[in-house]
Amino acid sequence: MHRFLIVVEKAKNNCSAYSPDLPGCVATGKTRKETEKNMYEAIEMHIQGLIEDRSSIPKPDTIAEYVVIK
Repeated sequence: MHRFLIVVEKAKNNCSAYSPDLPGCVATGKTRKETEKNMYEAIEMHIQGLIEDRSSIPKPDTIAEYVVIK
């Protein structure tokens, strides 16, 4: 099992997502939920491609944290 951070960004008419640990792995969707589903599928496909190419799967090391500013 692998666990990758994804970043979802809201645009004017849709959302997009990427994973900092998987360069080039991106997805879009009309809603956040659709974008997350599409990103899950994109990551699965990306990992499968790495396996087929006999490339190593990157170890996730990106973290995210909210910072509160008063």
